[in-house]
Amino acid sequence: MSREHDPFRIPRAGWEVAPLAGFASVDLNANGGAFGGGEFISESTVGGVLTYAIYQALLTALRTEALRKRGEIDRATQLKLILSTSMETAKTGVAVGAVLSVVLLVFPWLAFPLSLLGAVGAGKASLDLFHAFWDGLDEDQKLRVTVAAHEAGISLAGFFGADSDGLGRAAKSS
Repeated sequence: MSREHDPFRIPRAGWEVAPLAGFASVDLNANGGAFGGGEFISESTVGGVLTYAIYQALLTALRTEALRKRGEIDRATQLKLILSTSMETAKTGVAVGAVLSVVLLVFPWLAFPLSLLGAVGAGKASLDLFHAFWDGLDEDQKLRVTVAAHEAGISLAGFFGADSDGLGRAAKSS
């Protein structure tokens, strides 16, 4: 699994949040749960949309923050990018949420395997968010985070490959 180092490429929400989107439900009518198939599908679809949109907004915000700090884009452009990528990804959330809610309604025994896939996907999503955060730091901030982690007895080397930018230089200078 490779990671994208290009600061101008905004990562997209993908398969990693699909199982989470299948389980996310928003109680639209505040009745404490879904009492019918149609209600279950609609509440799960809204949950899928929100899951995809929020995850995409976080990825975009963390990636574009580095560009904004360097002066390559302004805050208004950053907000437009966050909104446009989130809205585009929300369309995927509609499809995934609707399909998975129908699948779970017809085959409820798939909930357990889907929850296991959700744990794996959440782990990958967490790493993607951490990488987007790390890419948003400048060299001085990377050095300070690495030194603080080293002083706390935590090794950040496991989060990065051998070609990681910043970590190798920061670790060698500490």
